[in-house]
Amino acid sequence: MLYREAGDFKKSYKEDNHTFPIKFDRYRYYLVVVVAFGVIPFLVNDYWANAIFLPFLIYSIAAIGLNILVGYCGQVSLGTGGFMAVGAYAVYKLMTSFPDVNIIIHIILAGGVTAMVGVLFGLPSLRIKGFYLAVATLAAQFFLVWVFNRVPWFYNYSASGQINAPERLLFGVPITGSNTDAWVSYLICLIFVTVSAIIARNMTRGALGRSWMAIRDMDIAAEIIGVNPLRAKLTAFAASSFFIGISGALYFVVYLGAVEVGEVFGITKSFLVLFMIIIGGLGSIFGSFAGAAFLVLLPVLLKNVLVGFWGWQTDVAAHLEFMIVGGLIVGFLILEPHGLAQLWKLGKEKLRAWPFPY
Repeated sequence: MLYREAGDFKKSYKEDNHTFPIKFDRYRYYLVVVVAFGVIPFLVNDYWANAIFLPFLIYSIAAIGLNILVGYCGQVSLGTGGFMAVGAYAVYKLMTSFPDVNIIIHIILAGGVTAMVGVLFGLPSLRIKGFYLAVATLAAQFFLVWVFNRVPWFYNYSASGQINAPERLLFGVPITGSNTDAWVSYLICLIFVTVSAIIARNMTRGALGRSWMAIRDMDIAAEIIGVNPLRAKLTAFAASSFFIGISGALYFVVYLGAVEVGEVFGITKSFLVLFMIIIGGLGSIFGSFAGAAFLVLLPVLLKNVLVGFWGWQTDVAAHLEFMIVGGLIVGFLILEPHGLAQLWKLGKEKLRAWPFPY
């Protein structure tokens, strides 16, 4: 069998601590990267980009950010939609205030602004946790949406209250606006999600990630062994909000192009990203991708099969989607709290021992 560790010798601690210790996993990862960067851009069209690839990539970044906070640090948050709105409005203000600055820098700075806002709303985590922290972040969600709706400065005093992404070029190619090609939008999001995943993976495997997990498992014991709760919790909120802010900025400038905060970044968005990490797997970068892929592909699959093939009503398919997602969340919480990532891990372990009993 190809999926074996036999003959795969490690000659250093660095090799032993590799993200993909089995060569087959590394080759599969390299293959996915090559296909994502070298094949899909030549095949993608507007439908595939707008219906599948762009939502999947953007939600993956948001899920990675929320997973850092909830899955790795154990701090419950229901304010993801509000923090995505911060990223969207921050990049809009930066684009309109500094039109000559590169759009990539604007997106990164929008993530930084969101990180600062996340730290501000993360301060209550030093005193409260669990259900009370969830209520505090839920209050942040409603407060941020209210601010963006009520303060005209954020939407440049537009009569409609809507923000629209100005057209911007990168190396002479439009990446925002109506003239943007599907492959350009796809590549921009793919680059951001690749870099975000690498950064998040290294953060969670380092000393900072271990301090987050210590706080998650038992904060009192973590403090006794030398972990600073203030630093651990606030850095988790900052890192989480940074990735969520980038996802909100991309969602606005690359995917939608126009946003009205109450409709796009409401509480439904917060629950959607939370469901992604619950189904995908808490405390797993791969689980963030798995949950995002599942909840992006499921509506498309139901719409094409139930509505397009079987002729069902659209509202019936939508209600069935809610039932399936709700049932899966309850099922995962009861039967497999670590989600699809744990099922993938168990499957690989059984494959490594096959055909011997496990």
